[in-house]
Amino acid sequence: MTLAGITKRYGGVTALDDVDFACSLGSVHAVLGENGAGKSTLIKIMSGVVQPDAGVMTLDGRPVSFARPSDANDAGIVCIFQELSLMPDLTVADNISIADPPRRFGLIDRRAQHRRAEQLLARIGCEDVNPLLRVRDLPLSRRQMVEIAKALAKDPTVLILDEATSALTSADVDRVFDILRGLRDDGIAIITISHRMHEIEAIADECSVFRNGRHIDTFAQGSKSEAEIVQMMIGREISAHFPPRPPPKPPEALETALDVAGLSWEDRLSAIDLSLHKGEIVGLGGLDGQGQKELLLGLFGVLKGVTGEIKVAGKPVRLAAPADAKKAGIDMALIPEDRKTEGLLLPMSIADNLVISSLGALANGILVDRKALQQAVADGIDRMQIKVGAPDDPVSTLSGGNQQKVVIAKWLMTDPAVILLNDPTRGIDVGTKQEIYRLLRDLAEAGAAILFYSTDYEELIGCCDRVAVMYDGRIVNELRGDDITEHNIISSALNISEGTAPEAAS
Repeated sequence: MTLAGITKRYGGVTALDDVDFACSLGSVHAVLGENGAGKSTLIKIMSGVVQPDAGVMTLDGRPVSFARPSDANDAGIVCIFQELSLMPDLTVADNISIADPPRRFGLIDRRAQHRRAEQLLARIGCEDVNPLLRVRDLPLSRRQMVEIAKALAKDPTVLILDEATSALTSADVDRVFDILRGLRDDGIAIITISHRMHEIEAIADECSVFRNGRHIDTFAQGSKSEAEIVQMMIGREISAHFPPRPPPKPPEALETALDVAGLSWEDRLSAIDLSLHKGEIVGLGGLDGQGQKELLLGLFGVLKGVTGEIKVAGKPVRLAAPADAKKAGIDMALIPEDRKTEGLLLPMSIADNLVISSLGALANGILVDRKALQQAVADGIDRMQIKVGAPDDPVSTLSGGNQQKVVIAKWLMTDPAVILLNDPTRGIDVGTKQEIYRLLRDLAEAGAAILFYSTDYEELIGCCDRVAVMYDGRIVNELRGDDITEHNIISSALNISEGTAPEAAS
């Protein structure tokens, strides 16, 4: 498959500028670049989601153009997007076969559909997923695997993955890579977008780097160092991956911002004791699904039936709803896991999304102060360096990284004292990640208390002053300073004693 001279503009923003690109059957081709570099637009053109303004695309030597994704699917081009396309109220089996369900006498053959789902789930190592479950009842990592099974059901010739492993556990990633290697060996062309360099090293045969809508270079995987690749991606050298961590303060200098005692919820959280101090970043570690997300949601008043005691600035508080967590004197903010469904109102403008959480502070009586609102929007865009065409553009037109910046900027406008973050850099490029790391440290130095869940051990090690590791809904260990190592995090995550961690974790 080849693309020649492809150009695509969105209003005043040029997403792709005269791009040439080619991928070969029987290879895995990684597309690298910062958010906003043009990667997502490239694959949307290839998969028929959008049409280019100029240029030619060929498949098997023949010019092709796709008016809709179904046309691309019919040609054998299937894309797995980072933002899931599943119907949450339908079953797993219904979702996997939704485009072309097996039929008998003109009706959907439910038994055949169930068998088909079982076979595809087994193929990707997900025999534990019941095809009759509704998708909304699955954790995000399992929904991502269902999305992959749905793509394989279309028998692709060209398979495109847009950050398709970003929500997966490490074990699931290994399974997916085994599947991709098998598909590559069967002659399928695989194009993958990932910001995880170790994944690129593990699976890619070729790499292409994009920057500011232009194709910078294509090269064989392994022929360039990670530092060279990053410099091509961002157009500059990077001095340090993480900002320096300040020396620990003596206990008498610590001021408690949030204190949690005996926090429990159903069978997911069990007697959580945790304190956050002003000016520190506390990480939540452990294997995915051990209660970290529930802890953040419980602290923000999202979950019903939470028991235990929560104190803010030394005073007991009752957080029955997110509105309680946002009240003056509590001043919490939650950066959610899924920006599309939990963090943004996609049809609304960038400006509306930025100010929606702080409209009360921008009101003059019962009316919104338009001048203050416009200034707040400009300040939010400038603070987070959000790349926009115009503030009135729909937020859905932004790249994934810039959408995440909008979510963060929206909550920073509320001037929070306690900031809860749920895997905020998932699917974000290396340059934007560093901006977020720097921002977190700046916020902590300004006095905020930050609780930061990440599935990336490197982030926990590089960003956090302390790491509370969770297992089975409990905090089983708390690491500080030089004890925050991958070996110790994994040992605690597996709930095994020091010295018995598997060698692979050291």
